[in-house]
Amino acid sequence: MEKNRSDCPISCSLDVFGDKWSLLIIRDVMLRGKASYSEFLESEEKIATNILANRLSVLEAEGILSKQVSPANRSKFLYSLTPKGIDLLPIVIEIMDWGAKYNANCPRRELGKKIKKDKAAVVKEYYQKLKKQFS
Repeated sequence: MEKNRSDCPISCSLDVFGDKWSLLIIRDVMLRGKASYSEFLESEEKIATNILANRLSVLEAEGILSKQVSPANRSKFLYSLTPKGIDLLPIVIEIMDWGAKYNANCPRRELGKKIKKDKAAVVKEYYQKLKKQFS
């Protein structure tokens, strides 16, 4: 990683995952089970291919994602969260909750409704799912 803008912990964190595309990629892996380049391109936000390739590379270099060759197709890579990436779960859940709470154009879907009802249970559920990757 390049030099941080400041020594503020918030700024240092945003230097790693603070652009909208990185957070959306993390969301897709973490909450939607996406793992391949083509699956990320299918997201409704329509990320450009060059930006996707760059952000995947940055997230891998930062130790948030790991990249493995697909056992089913040797020319395809699959991305998964590292323990460092999994630790972003409560932050992603809080951002989702805040966005749904304060933006009328972002209705709560099924997961959002579960978060509103019992945020701690949702975090626990997803932690368990994500931690199984390392069992």
